[in-house]
Amino acid sequence: MQSYDVTVETPAPPSAVWALLLDARSWPEWSAVDALETGQSADLSADGHDEVGAVRAFRTGKVVTKERITALEPGRRFAYEGAENPQLSDYRAAIDLTELPDGGTRIRWHGTYSARWGMRWFMQRYLRRFMGRMAAGLAEHAAQVS
Repeated sequence: MQSYDVTVETPAPPSAVWALLLDARSWPEWSAVDALETGQSADLSADGHDEVGAVRAFRTGKVVTKERITALEPGRRFAYEGAENPQLSDYRAAIDLTELPDGGTRIRWHGTYSARWGMRWFMQRYLRRFMGRMAAGLAEHAAQVS
């Protein structure tokens, strides 16, 4: 198994960060994904509050990956697993939110996965950078909207 683990901080409160995580339609606004593919997703909430079991299909470039929400601890933890990914298997990730003394939020985005043999070294470097951009985008956008 391989892994990534990135941490960023934002002046936004955990509630602002949490609202962005729950609303799959907001992800292309702040993250490194290009689009939410609603036609390939399942059980998305019309009000932007996706629940455990929802499958979100995100397109980055020409690649579509599907992720299933596995756990929600409001304001604290958002967990998901890969439902369909052409490059990874056994993908599990979590985004942990910790309120800071000044009212801001520490965002820790971490995950584990298996990559095909010929892709392991590439995916390790790529995912660390990609997930760093995801976490930074979430922190920046949450600060702007809060």
